[in-house]
Parts: sequence; C-alpha cells; structure tokens
Amino acid sequence: MKKITILLVALVIGFSGAVKADEGMWLLPLISKLNINKMNEMGLKLSAEDIYSINNSSLKDAIVIFGGGCTGELISDKGLILTNHHCGYGDIQALSSVEHNYLKDGFWAKSFEEELPAEGLSVTFLKKMEDVTVKVLDGLPKDADRAKRAEVIDDNIKTITEEASKDNDFIVKVQSFLESNQYFLIVYEKYTDVRFVGAPPSSIGKFGFDTDNWMWPRHTGDFSMFRVYADKDGKPAKYSADNVPLTPKYHLPVSLKGVEMEDFAMTVGFPGSTNRYHTSWGIEERMNIINNALIVPRGLKQEIWHEDMMASEAVNIQYASKYSRSSNYWKNSIGMNRGLEKLKVIESKRQIEKEFAEWVAASGDRIAEYGDVLLGLEKAYTSRASDLRAQYYLVECMLRGTEIINLGTRTLKLQKALEEEDKGKIESSVETIKSSLAEFYKNYSVSTDHKVFSAMLKLYFDEIEKDFHPTFFNDVVVKKYKGDFKKYADVVFKKSIFVDQEKLEAFLDEPDLKALQKDPVFIAAKSTVELYRSIYSGLASANADEDEYNRLFLKGMMEMKPDKVFYPDANFSMRLSYGKVGNYKPKDAVLYKHYTTLAGVMEKEQPGNYEFEVPAKLKELYEQKDYGQYADADGSMHVCFTTDNDITGGNSGSPVINADGELFGLAFDGNWEAMSGNFAFETQLQKCINVDIRYVLFIIDKYAGATNLIEEMTLVK
Repeated sequence: MKKITILLVALVIGFSGAVKADEGMWLLPLISKLNINKMNEMGLKLSAEDIYSINNSSLKDAIVIFGGGCTGELISDKGLILTNHHCGYGDIQALSSVEHNYLKDGFWAKSFEEELPAEGLSVTFLKKMEDVTVKVLDGLPKDADRAKRAEVIDDNIKTITEEASKDNDFIVKVQSFLESNQYFLIVYEKYTDVRFVGAPPSSIGKFGFDTDNWMWPRHTGDFSMFRVYADKDGKPAKYSADNVPLTPKYHLPVSLKGVEMEDFAMTVGFPGSTNRYHTSWGIEERMNIINNALIVPRGLKQEIWHEDMMASEAVNIQYASKYSRSSNYWKNSIGMNRGLEKLKVIESKRQIEKEFAEWVAASGDRIAEYGDVLLGLEKAYTSRASDLRAQYYLVECMLRGTEIINLGTRTLKLQKALEEEDKGKIESSVETIKSSLAEFYKNYSVSTDHKVFSAMLKLYFDEIEKDFHPTFFNDVVVKKYKGDFKKYADVVFKKSIFVDQEKLEAFLDEPDLKALQKDPVFIAAKSTVELYRSIYSGLASANADEDEYNRLFLKGMMEMKPDKVFYPDANFSMRLSYGKVGNYKPKDAVLYKHYTTLAGVMEKEQPGNYEFEVPAKLKELYEQKDYGQYADADGSMHVCFTTDNDITGGNSGSPVINADGELFGLAFDGNWEAMSGNFAFETQLQKCINVDIRYVLFIIDKYAGATNLIEEMTLVK
C-alpha cells in the first residue's frame, strides 16, 4: 500500500512543464494542486474554490449532464439551461410533428406555461468527487492474481458505495481512472422534470448540417434551451403541474464583452471517452476494425435514409435525429483515420513502446513486473481481430442498423416467459414491450426500413466470414431464397406482425409462443442476439487481457516518467480544460482567423439547399445591421470562435468561460484537421469550435423576440 500511496501523491504534486497548459481534461478536485497557478498566470481571476467546492456554491454547481451524453449549464436563477442544438435535437424531434415542426421552424416559450415537457429527458448535477483509491485497493495482496484483484476491488467498491448511499437518494458510483490505477467516488443528483424552452430553426441551429460538421470556418448557431423543474422544496420530482423552476446553487453570468485573440478560455463539462494512452496495436484496431465498421455500414444506411427524408417531410421528421446521430460519428471516423495517418500517431506510439521496453529491460524487478506487458497487449489485440470486426458489423448492420430487428429483440424475454408458462413474467414482458411501441412507430418508416433491412443484411453477408453468420442466413436466406436478400426482405415485411403496430399490439393482447417463434422478424432477431452473445463471450478473455496489460503499461509509464503529470482519459466524469482563443494554420499558405461573422452565413447561403438555407428574418437583420447590444466593437455580428481547449464528445454544450468566470461561448465541435485528438492531442492544430454567446443572445432577442429569456439572465457588459 505504501508504494501505491507514494505513486498517487507523485501524480498529484508532480506538475511540471512537460504537459502543455492547453492539453488535458482535468479532475476538478485536483486543480488546486495541479492547475490553478498556471491558470491564474494565463489570466484566470477565479480561485480553485470558486470553481469546485463541496461546502459552498461554486461554478461546478452550474454545470449538468444533459440527457445521457452532453453537457449543459444553468444561466439563470430560474433553472434555465443552455446546451447545443444538436444535444437537444432528439427531444425537439420527439416534440415535433408535421403540424408543429419545431426542428424546421424553431420554438420559443414566452412564459413558463408555454414550455413543453420533454418526456424522458433528465439533467444531472455533480455533488462531489472524492479520491478513494486507497480504500478501493485496501487489503489487496501484493502478489494477487487477476481474479483475486477483481474480487478485492469489487468488494471494496460495494462497501464504499453502500456507505455513501445511506440516508440519501443520490446516484453514487465508484469510477476507475488512469486504466484502473486510480478510483474516485462520484455522487450525483438527477432531475427528471425538464421542459423545452426554445431553439432556433435548424437553418440556424444546424446551419451547414453534414457538409460543415467538424469543419472550420463554422457559422452555426448550435444552441437550444431547456428548464429544470423541482418540487416546492427544490428536490427532484416526476413531472407535475405543481413543480416549480429550480433555483440552482449557482448560475453562470453571461458576458457581452466579446472575444479577443489570446483571451483565457476554460471549459467545464463531461467529455465522453479518450484513449490517449493506447498503444500502437490499439490504434490500429480502432482504425482498421472499429472505424471501418462505423464508416461502411453507416454510409450505406445514411444514403437510404437521406433519399427518403428528402422525399417526405414526415420521414424527415422521423429520421432527423437518427440521421444526425449516425452521421456525426460516421464523419468523425473518416476524419479520425485521416488524422491518425497524417500525424503519424502509430509511429509515435511505437517509439514510446520502444522506450518503455528499454526501460523495463534495464532492471530485473521491472522485467518481473512489466516484462510481458507489450507482448501481452499485442497478443490481446491480434487474437480478437476477427471476432471484434464481426461484433461491430453485427451491431451496425442489424442490432442498430436495422430497426425492425432491434424491435424484434424486445420480445426475447416474452418468448422465455411463454416457454415457462409464467403468467406474471408474461404480463410484465408484454407491458414493457407495449410501453415502447408508441415511441418506436412514431419515428418509424416501414418502407425506409424495408430498404435498409435488405441492404444491411446483404452487406454483412458479403463483408463478414461465414463463421460469424447468424443461423438464419443459411437456414432461411440461402436455402429458401438462394441468397437473395431483397426477396427475403419482401417476405419478411409482408408477413411479420412487427411491421404493423396494430398487429403487434393485437398479438401482445393474446401472446402465443408458436406464432412468435414462426414470425420471420423474431427468427432473425433471436438468431442475431444468439450470435452476438457468442461473439461477446469469445472476446471475454482477450478483453480481460487488454484491460490488465493496459493497467500495467500505464502504471509502468508513470514510474518511468515520475516528473510528468498523467491526466486521466475522459470517461464522462466532470472535467476542466483551459487554453486561449486563437487562430491556426491548417495547411501551407492558409491561416484561419479565430472568429466568423454573420457575413459568412450570407456568403454560404444556397437557396434550395436545406443545409445552407438562411431565414428571411435573419437576412433582414443582417441587411439592416440590427444587432443591438450584441454587436462586436467593429460593428459586425460574430457567430463562432476557436480556442485550443482540450475537448471531446460529451463536451458538446459545455460552457466556454472567460477569465472573470463569465460565459462567453458554447462549445459544440472539434476541427477536421485534428480528428485524431482522442488518441493524441495535436498542440498546433487541435481546436475547440464555439458559438459566440453574443450570437446566441442576438438570436434569442432580435431574431426570436424572446426577451423574457434575456431578462432572466445576469448579463455583464
């Protein structure tokens, strides 16, 4: 235990110039020891206690997990939340219809009464984070094997969690960091009454759509607004007309001061996942297997979706959010592979591995502890390659790619209950399935999924070796339909009860085992899930090896470089990053300015192209230069700006905070030239793309006339 404690102390106090100030996603409880001095030198006027405090209100209390994968911030004392348009997109889509198309037309509540309940949406506040590494590793024998290590850690985590959960309704978890070399207890409070307040039309909120996604220069007003409600005591409560807007412990003041080169910029949010300490084999796996499985199937599926979306407004509404989610990481994967190759990340990782091997070889003790780490990692990655490729293609082509198969998987528990003739389980399964159908069919086009079904299954058949084919491929498609997936799809969509909501609900009213087992969608879904489980089981050993050797590799790296700070990879816990506003050079003879203006929106306008349509009201405001108090000192209307903050997916919606602790931007994207950032931070190219808060306010006030929302905020001039 003494050795572990010394190592952790070294991590906390060993800050040096080895890590650049703008690189890293830092844990807030540690910034007083690691970062605050450097941040203050860069211009920040806040203290560490101002940013993160357990006993007093602090900046952290204004930041929330928005839904399940974004960040939001409180910007008024009445629970008003600001996040990205693309973060609220799914909820806006769910509230939209052909008659009330809030995606196309936007929406603004001029009073509390006009706000729309966003069913299923939640916001989650961080209460505290506490380093519990010593407690988690307590009692762990020095020579413990992998099984014993897992047993001791699991038991300790259970004890810590149970103790922290006493006499409260908080969400309590112990999360691992630094490849399971460090652990934190994290306590959250979740609110589930969240209401839609406002958003610009997609022609502003998604201006540029897929063409501009991940690109700079950017001209997108990527924001939306919601409000969190609580009971009269300020506690989380289910939706009720009696609930009131939450009075938060802290909300962010909003700056009208503008953006200048070299301004201090800080983001606080919930970055999802990075792999900065991956080895070369892990990066090769990501490029050649995982990214390939995101690029090829999604590209084909999106072509089919897009064609139908352009032909029908109803289908466009149904698939807008699905398409956006799919396309986002499809394009990200393309850019990531390009960036990893261009920046020669694999080569740099191999150099690190060479240095590690030489360091290990110089000591008998190191050989004993780390001698087989690199070989073990190489073997873990290479041994699972075929299985992993099949797993990802199975998910992308069938479990997620083909909606009707996904629906069919929801009846697997019902089948088991029917086989067991357990009336209680049957009723429970039926109720669970029925509760999801309205939402499914509201956002489902039978004709669209019919095309996707045929194309995705054929792609899987052609791309993945026969050892990983689901049984229905050979038993049904090959034997009955001679491998013709179109003919097979025609029969499936003609005969299956899953295609029609009324037929499925009628079946669920009187469920019958034989009828279910004969249904072609159920047959495909059951076969697909059985294959997935088999592949998943086959990957278990290699996955466990990868986890253990990654832990040892990073542990050894930290010993090898004791003067370097190793910040933990992102894992959707609250993090802080800091840097400055700045421009960049993407290629020879090209310099990108650090901001864009409304003039650029007008330059990009393409009438008739939905990606670059400009609302008439916005053009009118531009022509009249009617920007109000939101204009820049030079008289122009700034739209977006870039900083060198270290962010990733999950940071979407994160506040960009100036030196005075005021909100002056809203993070929403990274740049195309640095898509490799999840694996290696590129100090010269990596940029965080942000909406200028003055553009947000301009749209709310001058474009939408929602002055009631402006009046709630604490504006700082």
